[in-house]
Amino acid sequence: MTITVTTPAATRSWTPVCPLDRLEPDRGVAALIDGVQVALFRTADGLFALDNLDPVGGAYVLSRGIVGSRGGVPTVASPLHKQVYDLRTGICLDLPGVAVPRHEVRCRDGLVEVRLRQEG
Repeated sequence: MTITVTTPAATRSWTPVCPLDRLEPDRGVAALIDGVQVALFRTADGLFALDNLDPVGGAYVLSRGIVGSRGGVPTVASPLHKQVYDLRTGICLDLPGVAVPRHEVRCRDGLVEVRLRQEG
């Protein structure tokens, strides 16, 4: 499933994406927010948002990755080459120096909202 949301450029703060119950636990979903593909995850540890682009494979697939944990750290494994990323930070746990940009995410009044990272 992909959710598409567009917000006016002047209000680049929190963008409502979907109701919380649309996110299945331990599964990812892709959202297109102002032209940026974001992978959203709901786990027992909370909500997480990363870019959907796998930096190793070069494809927009992280939302289809395998959600799990490594040493108590919530993770997603790329479905392409199986690199594992920390959902809290976006840092690759398998390849030093590789990371996926992360975005802020919250649930307010039952609605999942994302604030895209600022470029630059």
